[in-house]
Amino acid sequence: MNAVTKFAESHAEPRLHLPAHPISGLAGASFKHEHLAAILSEGRQNIFLEVHAENYMGAGGRPHLALETIRRDFPVSLHGVCMSLGGPQPIDEAHLERFRGLVERYEPALVSEHLAWSTHQDTYFNDLLPLPYTEATLVRVGAHVQQMQDAIGRRILLENPSSYLVFRESTMSETDFLRELARHTGCGLLLDVNNVFVSATNLGRSALDYLSDFPIEHVGEIHLAGHAEQSDEEGDRLLIDSHDGPVADAVWKLFEIVVERCGPIPTLVEWDSKIPEWAVLKAESAAARVILDRHAIGPMSGKVRASR
Repeated sequence: MNAVTKFAESHAEPRLHLPAHPISGLAGASFKHEHLAAILSEGRQNIFLEVHAENYMGAGGRPHLALETIRRDFPVSLHGVCMSLGGPQPIDEAHLERFRGLVERYEPALVSEHLAWSTHQDTYFNDLLPLPYTEATLVRVGAHVQQMQDAIGRRILLENPSSYLVFRESTMSETDFLRELARHTGCGLLLDVNNVFVSATNLGRSALDYLSDFPIEHVGEIHLAGHAEQSDEEGDRLLIDSHDGPVADAVWKLFEIVVERCGPIPTLVEWDSKIPEWAVLKAESAAARVILDRHAIGPMSGKVRASR
């Protein structure tokens, strides 16, 4: 979950003709502007960086200067949080056009969005809200995914949500819903392992069972993050997808299971609040890279599709 701001419509910018950087098998980290100097001081590194699209929808200025700078030396993953692909209303075409402009301008290695909704009429919520998994929802979300892919001219990766409730009207599991979306639209999937653990804990389900049924063949990126632990009104354990701390041991264990199954898919460590020094975030990314490298050569690694 991420707080976002709706920016004014940006002006068209010329294509930058940026170099293509390979991303296969890399671990990455969220890019924060306060880390720019530290990143640049270390020179080129075998990492990739993720940015939230909505933070770069203004017309130029320091945000774009920083993004251009890192994009010249690093692969970049463009992660959207406000397209509201799961919402009941049409996609905001002005927002989609701004997103398309960012894809054209920066040529990111990966493009992703969420299986969620976050808008109502002209209001953008600071949250990623759930949706029931029904045939009607599948048709609507599929149409939105296809519209986004047609607009930007490439495949997107759709991220599984963190869940705090289930809908009585759901007629299929989340994994089946994602499987059908990928089959109908040709989109890929972004497997957020922290979201799997958060949802399984909150709903009293098995994270391992969820992962065993996940359509891993469609995964083009993996996310890891920290979460916060609270108690609900009845005193039961409640996990919040807060992105404000290190990756939990249980999530690392699930990640190793996933990578053992699917090979070294590009993996990003998200950290969006209570931002630490760059060295801390870099260490989390390095820990992910150790696991990716451990499974770089094996029976499954040759089956992983190219990321670009």
